[in-house]
Amino acid sequence: MDNAVVVEKFYTAFQNKDWEGMLQCYHDDIHFSDPVFPDLKGKRVKAMWHMLVTSSKDLTLTFFDIHVTSEKGSCHWEAIYPFSKTGRTVHNKINAQFIFKDGLILRHKDHFSLWKWSQMALGLSGLLLGWTPFMKKKIQLMAETNLGSFISKNSAYSS
Repeated sequence: MDNAVVVEKFYTAFQNKDWEGMLQCYHDDIHFSDPVFPDLKGKRVKAMWHMLVTSSKDLTLTFFDIHVTSEKGSCHWEAIYPFSKTGRTVHNKINAQFIFKDGLILRHKDHFSLWKWSQMALGLSGLLLGWTPFMKKKIQLMAETNLGSFISKNSAYSS
């Protein structure tokens, strides 16, 4: 499959909240990172998307500027959704980078400002503390705890 088609299939499935379709675009040895989940591999990556998609309420997603070669690629995507803990609207703007292998995504790295995200999601505390290593660690720990809980309830993702 053409790499641009793989990226388009991934984000179209995301738009449709089709986590199974998203996972079909990933290589079994997938490695994912972003400011919230800095180092996920294999089934944990797949579990993360399953968790995020099934728990998302009122998610609007757009993607554009897909650029690929035979080995690498990039895309810009934006997500608008209410943050579950506060109900505050988040409009996250993400730049994604990919490495492909065997017609699938092997590496996926999302770049966005965690400080901007925390301001939208958390309000004043995000504005004042979102840039600090303490808050970054707190957000990552919360996300990791949620993922661990999701995996414990979904045995398909247990190692």
